[in-house]
Amino acid sequence: MTITQLFKKILPFTKPYKNLIAYTLLLTLVGSFAAQVNAFILKYTVDTISELLVDNQPLSQGFYLLGIIAAVLLGKEILYAAVQFGQKFYGEKLRIEIARDFSQAIIEKILTYRMAFFTSPENESGKLQTRIDAGISSLTRLVQNFFIDILPLFSNAIVALICMFLANFYVGLVGLLLVPVYFYVSQRQASRLSGFRRSMRKYRENKSNQIINLIESILVIKSFGREKIEAERHQKIQYDMTENQMATRKTSYLFESVKSFIEQIGVVLVIMLTAYFVLNEQMSLGAIMFHILLFNNVSAPIRQLHRIYDEVNDALIYSEGFFSILEEEEQREPTGTYRPHKIKGLIEIRNVDFHYPNGLQALKNVSMVVQPNQNTALVGLSGAGKSTVINLLDKFYSPTKGQILLDGVDLADYDTAYLREHVGLVLQKNHIFKGSIAENIRYGKTDASMNEIKVAAKKAYIHEQILDLPNGYDSDAHLLSGGQQQRIAIARLFLKDPPIIFLDEPTANLDAIATEQIKNSLDAIKTGRTVIIVSHSISQIIDAEHIVVMEKGQVVEDGTHEDLYPNHSVYHRIFTAMANSLNIEKITRSMQKQ
Repeated sequence: MTITQLFKKILPFTKPYKNLIAYTLLLTLVGSFAAQVNAFILKYTVDTISELLVDNQPLSQGFYLLGIIAAVLLGKEILYAAVQFGQKFYGEKLRIEIARDFSQAIIEKILTYRMAFFTSPENESGKLQTRIDAGISSLTRLVQNFFIDILPLFSNAIVALICMFLANFYVGLVGLLLVPVYFYVSQRQASRLSGFRRSMRKYRENKSNQIINLIESILVIKSFGREKIEAERHQKIQYDMTENQMATRKTSYLFESVKSFIEQIGVVLVIMLTAYFVLNEQMSLGAIMFHILLFNNVSAPIRQLHRIYDEVNDALIYSEGFFSILEEEEQREPTGTYRPHKIKGLIEIRNVDFHYPNGLQALKNVSMVVQPNQNTALVGLSGAGKSTVINLLDKFYSPTKGQILLDGVDLADYDTAYLREHVGLVLQKNHIFKGSIAENIRYGKTDASMNEIKVAAKKAYIHEQILDLPNGYDSDAHLLSGGQQQRIAIARLFLKDPPIIFLDEPTANLDAIATEQIKNSLDAIKTGRTVIIVSHSISQIIDAEHIVVMEKGQVVEDGTHEDLYPNHSVYHRIFTAMANSLNIEKITRSMQKQ
């Protein structure tokens, strides 16, 4: 990304603040002229004092002159302080508000992206977080520095250079010729450092992602005693980052020495040239200090150029990752416009293939029909593709090949938000948001009353346990156990009350009594709805009116339990294994003895 491209991308974010920018530019112009006052005052002071000494004027004349000079300088400093305050305040205000807009824009954007974006190896949570944080930080710092540092510095330099040319063309030419040389060296420095910065960005993304994975896996790490291995793995990234940082510093210090030498050459040339003109009686004695101060105003941005280039190059590098996320138009979740008055629930999957973003083919030529108001169970070993079917039906992903119809209309034609309003989903592990229990249940219906929340909790058999907590429904939801959190998710489903329900191992984390209670609740909510359940529970499979058996991403059997079990095929093998794992014979004998 070039600087021009970067500013074009930032421009839309600055448009709402054009008045703020105008005030800053006006203050910058005033400050640029105020910054040259010292040079003119010093020249006037030296020349006037020289004349007083030559004319043998009384000391009182000198004190009068010093009083006027002091008053002018103090007045100028008061004005300059007010200008600088305005510049910094408006610049900081602009930075804060644009940072807010950047953050809001990217959050709103990624919420519209399809699941494939988040499951891509390039977009792991730690990498995304680092890319977003570093991008916003570098971009807003660039905006701030532009109005607080870069713009005032260069406007001061331009005004000072004009004053030098007006005073003496040749001295002004020395100041002008120094600038492109310094720019060239700084550009070479930036080019040499860009590779190091790009590598550092990757190191930081990997480091952040590794720390998140470490925290999420801490229970497994400690249970296997692998703390030392994880520490060594993290140490490698740290050492790589250290070597990169040292190489960056070494290159920076080398170029800084060269730039400092170039600047001193300019100072020497200005002194020699102005001294020559004074000796040749073409300039007054005060002109020496006058031109040196003006040259300092020209060289000030040159002294800061390395830092400015650092900021710009950081913004260029980190903005690539930031804007690549913000502008991922092809990752936007597909949506149609079809919004029927009522969804009946007839689902038809026709010859569907599906590949995940990592290339894994999860489904191969899958076809099935789910009748409305029917309870359908997806049965198969782990990795058979059952959860993938649920993901496709909820439009989290789109089929690679084939077609999915809902009530005779292609699922792609449905308004995605409308579809999900009419679909309920309970996963094996449901997310609990930070907040109270009531807020977590209300997520199923944002305008639900407290009474509705309690009714849903009762249906999910969690109400009594919530009341046992110190703050009841206002308690932190993370105080609940895994099984209790699962029932919170089921309570959300009761509150949402959708016509289509997808259940992916809904009782996997529950104890036996809770499983029985939830089964009763699920049986109640299944009535009059289209239900697809993924389960390894014998009772839930037997209760299903329709069973679809999957193996290695394909549908291998389809029918009822009574139809499939006698076939002694895949379903028979899976069902028998489930029964054997429960030790049915021993359980039956124990119950018969009662």
